[in-house]
Amino acid sequence: MALYAIGDVQGCDRELAALLERLDFSTRRDRLWFVGDLVNRGPDSLGALRRIRRLGDAAVAVLGNHDLHFLAVAFGKASQRRGDTLSPLLDARDRGALVDWLLARPLLHRDPDLGLTLLHAGLAPQWTMKEAEAGAREFERALQRAPEKLFERMYGDGPDLWSPRLEGAERLRFVVNCLTRLRYVDRDGRLALRVKESPEKARSAALIPWFEAPNPAWRGARVIFGHWSTLGFFRNAEVVGLDTGCVWGGRLTALRLDVADAAPIGVDCGAAAAEL
Repeated sequence: MALYAIGDVQGCDRELAALLERLDFSTRRDRLWFVGDLVNRGPDSLGALRRIRRLGDAAVAVLGNHDLHFLAVAFGKASQRRGDTLSPLLDARDRGALVDWLLARPLLHRDPDLGLTLLHAGLAPQWTMKEAEAGAREFERALQRAPEKLFERMYGDGPDLWSPRLEGAERLRFVVNCLTRLRYVDRDGRLALRVKESPEKARSAALIPWFEAPNPAWRGARVIFGHWSTLGFFRNAEVVGLDTGCVWGGRLTALRLDVADAAPIGVDCGAAAAEL
């Protein structure tokens, strides 16, 4: 059995099909982890979501910010933005089944036996992995119990600093911002959600990638993430970044996780979307 993680698909179904063929993937033998952002901006979100759903128990997919945006639009709590490509999903005959399937996806997935954690974006440096997982479960329960209510309060950049005393909508907003939007923190561990550039181009020396925060409480588990196309493929002893910008004309990348120091495997992508 092989275990692969795959970067942000974002509706690039043709490239996903080509990558699965290149991996010689079999649902009877192998397993896939998707880092989130399954849909939006690419040309065939409907095809990609249907394909991933058909994988059944052979695939684990965490929610990304674009997946949550689609759900918010589907529940009438957000509007499509410039560059969104969600209309075929919203008009699909199986829209209800696809929405229900997404609602049941986690924000964070852990495999203690492998020492691996899968999420879309990042972790607050103050969090232990136990706290991160607990926060994810809180958000997931709120999403499944009352999605309309959750989406009414989900959007916003604050609070920007974790406290275990956070409650209600502010607590859930902090959790989802970390797990689906985070790239940088400042030297005090505050979230800096608006900066998207690569570390080489980031304008402020006061900001550092979330995974370079000094002495993070979550240290000890290896984290697989996406969300950061300007970072590209990144790997060190603690994290693996797999967003290689397929939707922007880059590559769709997979990495085998059950083999040490495996080389990434990718397919080239055609540019498919407007600006972020």
